[in-house]
Amino acid sequence: MTVIHVFPGQGAHRLGMGKELFGRYPHLVRQADAVLGYSIEQLCLHGPEERLSDTRYTQCAMYTVGALSYVDRIRTTGELPDYVAGHSLGEYVALFAAGAFDFVTGLELVAKRAALMAQAGPGAMAAVLGITAERVREVLAGDDAPPVDVANLNAPEQTVVSGPPDDIAAAVELLKRETRAVVPLKVSGAFHAWPMAPAAREFEQFLAGYRLAPLRIPVVSNTTARPYADDEAAELLVRQLTSPVRWTESIGFLLDRPEPEFHELGPGQVLTGLISQIRVGRPVPAGASG
Repeated sequence: MTVIHVFPGQGAHRLGMGKELFGRYPHLVRQADAVLGYSIEQLCLHGPEERLSDTRYTQCAMYTVGALSYVDRIRTTGELPDYVAGHSLGEYVALFAAGAFDFVTGLELVAKRAALMAQAGPGAMAAVLGITAERVREVLAGDDAPPVDVANLNAPEQTVVSGPPDDIAAAVELLKRETRAVVPLKVSGAFHAWPMAPAAREFEQFLAGYRLAPLRIPVVSNTTARPYADDEAAELLVRQLTSPVRWTESIGFLLDRPEPEFHELGPGQVLTGLISQIRVGRPVPAGASG
């Protein structure tokens, strides 16, 4: 059996998340409050919801709850995972779990990432359901298509596009000719797309001030859909800001491990649902090995 822990990102956040965890790990909660300058418990449990949904706060909240969830899982089961992976922001929790950095360092990185992404200017994203990513790309390659990027490859027929608000609105109208299931997302930025390039450049400079430790557990990268190589973490975290989240391929890699057993740690079951869709959309490998 291959034990795999996966960690959700923005979009899985909700008021009340982490309720059962904050009281169990007061020392980590105090550390988070000291880094952030506000009560993370108050934010997660009581909001206000508008603040919790602001990416500057959402990312910090999701990282904290994800990290506490991982610590609690290890403490209660005594079982380390064989692989870890996170969706977008969740990749930082995966790297914490793998020992790339301690809890506080991870939160410092996430807080800076969130601030830079918020400063990148207004953006929008939309989920396209019911058609393949290949067809989405074909539509977006047309002469009349606006300059938007494929941001998330979430499942065989669930793709997210990202870009400036007016361009996403135009892309939605084009894509509705292919499928009626095109859903604008409640985000304020063009995440994992070209408008994040300035944020990526500044984040690269910020990351240069940190030394990331060797990974003790394999982490499957959003950017490559394969485990991080040694000394690759900083480069991939920068690329992640403008590159698509290759979730379908990442889970495909993990499904090829012997008897994969997934555990989603953090609020909700968004990733569990995506993993089920990905399983259905591919054959079970014969003689899979690690």
